[in-house]
Amino acid sequence: MTETPRANSIDQLAINTIRTLSMDAVEAAQSGHPGTPMALAPVIYTLWQQALRYDPGNVAWPDRDRFVLSAGHASMLLYSVLHLAGVKDSQGRPAITLDDIRHFRQVGSPCAGHPEYRHAAGIETTTGPLGQGCGNSVGMAIAARFLGQRYNRPEFTAFDYDVYALCSDGDMMEGVSSEAASIAGHLRLGNLCWMYDNNSISIEGSTSLAFSEDVGARFRAYGWHVEHLRDANDCDAIATALQRFRQDRSAPWLIVIDSHIAYGAPHKHDSASAHGEPLGESEVKLAKRFYGWPEDAKFLVPEGAREGFDAKLGERGRRLSADWNRGLNKYRQIYPDLARELDQMQAGEIPAGWDESLPEFPADAKGMATREASGKILNAIAPHYPWLLGGSGDLAPSTKTLIANGGDFEREQSGRNLHFGVREHGMGAITNGIALCHLRPYCATFLIFSDYMRPSIRLAAMMGLPVIYIFTHDSIGLGEDGPTHQPVEQLVGLRAIPGLVTIRPCDANEVREAWRFAIGSKRPTAFSFSRQTLPVLDRKLYAPASGLSRGAYVLADSANGAPDVILIGTGSEIALCLAAREMLASGRIRARVVSMPSWELFEEQDESYRDEVLPPGIRARVSVEAASPVGWDRYVGPDGARIAMNSFGASGPYQDVYRHFHFTVDHIVDTAKEQLARNKGG
Repeated sequence: MTETPRANSIDQLAINTIRTLSMDAVEAAQSGHPGTPMALAPVIYTLWQQALRYDPGNVAWPDRDRFVLSAGHASMLLYSVLHLAGVKDSQGRPAITLDDIRHFRQVGSPCAGHPEYRHAAGIETTTGPLGQGCGNSVGMAIAARFLGQRYNRPEFTAFDYDVYALCSDGDMMEGVSSEAASIAGHLRLGNLCWMYDNNSISIEGSTSLAFSEDVGARFRAYGWHVEHLRDANDCDAIATALQRFRQDRSAPWLIVIDSHIAYGAPHKHDSASAHGEPLGESEVKLAKRFYGWPEDAKFLVPEGAREGFDAKLGERGRRLSADWNRGLNKYRQIYPDLARELDQMQAGEIPAGWDESLPEFPADAKGMATREASGKILNAIAPHYPWLLGGSGDLAPSTKTLIANGGDFEREQSGRNLHFGVREHGMGAITNGIALCHLRPYCATFLIFSDYMRPSIRLAAMMGLPVIYIFTHDSIGLGEDGPTHQPVEQLVGLRAIPGLVTIRPCDANEVREAWRFAIGSKRPTAFSFSRQTLPVLDRKLYAPASGLSRGAYVLADSANGAPDVILIGTGSEIALCLAAREMLASGRIRARVVSMPSWELFEEQDESYRDEVLPPGIRARVSVEAASPVGWDRYVGPDGARIAMNSFGASGPYQDVYRHFHFTVDHIVDTAKEQLARNKGG
């Protein structure tokens, strides 16, 4: 029989269970971060037991408090608590079993090295890249404010949840958390609490090697309320601070908590080695001895540990979520339309009739910029999609992303127009947090600055969040601002992200179809829109823009017989391809123009359709895109030509810049003829 651990209370028993499960899991995997769970077990235990409004049996409860482990390397903290709290998925199955913990960091286990959204119930977001969870938590707090403003009524408070994030020294160092914290302080998000593990240890050693600022003073300057607790083991002090936070809605809170990494391990206590590697079997035994734990017991969950969670967290959560559901039933009777919206939102559905006002753009040789068309389409959708909201990195007038009559999201109001300031990385992390609360966010900036938010875009794709990215000024066509602002490698970089759909429309009607796809998608979508005006194509002469849904389509074909050459383009270069087609036709050369706004959507089509658009037998091909040539060989073949950017751009009027880099009708025609000559008889 296994010896029962000594503990002076059921609370201490549960805390030490979290610690020992974490040590054992890392030791079994021979990989992971044991030190932080050992230090912060009292913190997470007190938060969940004393403060969190959370029902382990109903983790989809919309008004639950959110817990974000931004210090994702301490993932065993979260897995241990999800197990001990008895969190269950929608089918009533345990979210994390003891066997899952035994297989920590192994393929197939929901206990991945860092928490991954959708891998197990109770994991609110994917964390690990430091600072991202902090940003997500700000988005969740913004969502709570927006939801409460729209749906709360005197008879029923639908949304009043708090958001807690557990942060590390690394989180505090990353710029994304600073951007997000600045926004949270500006907005006075009083439903947000960050708990900062001030253990002064990083992988290289003491944080004093690179980090000496007064974090509390910095956050006070942001407009946060700051508390400093001197001992992570003082559960009473932690509980008191959390209670005070819940009573104060004037500002976000930062609770700085001094801790000792690998607490209880005599040789690894306060050491850098405890941050990112197993303790070793002998050190684990010594730590267990310190905790009064059976030294040879592994993955021990003693009687009382689970029961203690159920008696406090479980009982409180069941009562609160049941009360909420009873209130919602009455709400349905009084406010059936709002209740219907809530049901659709939580189910990830889109409102019926959202597209009934989408404009059809008449043919126009002078045309409009695709960013301009996007703004018109956004404002046609917004009145029919009440939980669509977003903003830009201080560029709304340029990106055309303001919702007319949508109101601003500020301290005293919770409108639909968010103002992120020049904080693209924070914006990306925040919109992920908003999407995790079932709202539908978009965010916008110039395409060149997508680099600043790439880690957040990658995580949105990893989590399958339907965030809409509106990137404008998408090529050398932005002109005078020059190469610092002219994107070249950004499109191929976005196309390389698995799960992200990138779309570069050629005219206003393709923009409409791009929005139609994005609204209906469960994946993130990145739009690439022009600054300069583009002709609105006459769809009586050319194929309908609905072909965009298949990624690529034959926009204009040869008049008589099979084409001799295929011109493939995207965005602003399609007009050049169409003009080149006419010039080639005058020389009795049959050319097909393929509009390929989305590689990802085209690759999802069956082989027969792809071969119909790009017949394998036609090897004379030219791609035309004012961006990096990387990847176009997939579509033009090894012998095809790629008219693309092989350098950075230049400053000048965009027409001159296009000519300088040979994006002209004459150059396309000459290149097509060279292709024909090379492939003659092929």
